[in-house]
Parts: sequence; structure tokens; C-alpha cells
Amino acid sequence: MSSPMEQLYQQLILDHAKSPHGRGLADGHAAESFQVNPTCGDEVRLRVHLAGDAVERVSWEGQGCSISQASVSVMSELVSGEPVATAEELGETFRRLMHARGEGLDEESEDRLGDATAFTGVARYPARIKCALLGWSALRDALIQAGHAGTPAAPPTEEDA
Repeated sequence: MSSPMEQLYQQLILDHAKSPHGRGLADGHAAESFQVNPTCGDEVRLRVHLAGDAVERVSWEGQGCSISQASVSVMSELVSGEPVATAEELGETFRRLMHARGEGLDEESEDRLGDATAFTGVARYPARIKCALLGWSALRDALIQAGHAGTPAAPPTEEDA
């Protein structure tokens, strides 16, 4: 039986999967990235819209499981209006969450992630981590293409596969 918090997290993921934020590709983007999870076939095409050194918004289209679609929805909401550096920091924090094996992160990190902490339980299932990271990978790639990404992230490890 799942705890009330786990049920809340599951509901949040389902809500974002059913009514995704940022869905629908928009013109006027700085860069676009297409990412596929070859393990399960999930895919996302993401466009990053910049205003100076800030992520004005992201727009996207995709298909796949509720985890991948909800994750890009939550990410879209979380990074829109934020400086690029903050969006990148949030991406790194989310990656750390996915590799925390379901243990979560410190309270400050989880507060910064907001609704993205709903994916804490996903980290217990290695096959689902790629699903949750798909949209975040697309954002990182689009920021690199737009020439707005900072120091490249560490290369993927065996655990990312």
C-alpha cells in the first residue's frame, strides 16, 4: 500500500500527463532538440524560447509513457521565466534526484524542484529514469544549440543507460 505522499505524487504525475503544460510547438524559438528513449520509444521534440539570458518558455510535442510526458510538462512549468543558469541548475538537481535511488535530496534542493519532486519514486526504477530525464535532456541540448548553455554536464554513466 502506498503512503498518502506517494499517492499525491502519483496523482500529480497523472495530472501533468493528462493536461501537459507547454505542449504544442511554437515558432520563434532559439533552438530545437529531438530526443528518443530507445529503450521504450518515448520521444520529445522541444523548442526553447529565449529572452536575453532567460528561458522565456519551452514548447514541445511528444509521445510516450505518463512519466516522460509529465516530466517534460513539469520541467516546462519550472524553467519558464527563469535565467538560463537557473534552468541548468534545476536540470542538474533533477538529475541528482533521479540518481538518489528514491532517497530524495536535501530539503532546499527539493524545494527548488517544486512539483518535480513528485518523480522521487521513479528513481527506484532504473528503467524509468530515462523516461523522466528525456525532456530535461532535450532542454539541455537545445540550450547548447542556442549557445546559451554553461559548462557541459558530466558525460552519462553506466547508470544513465
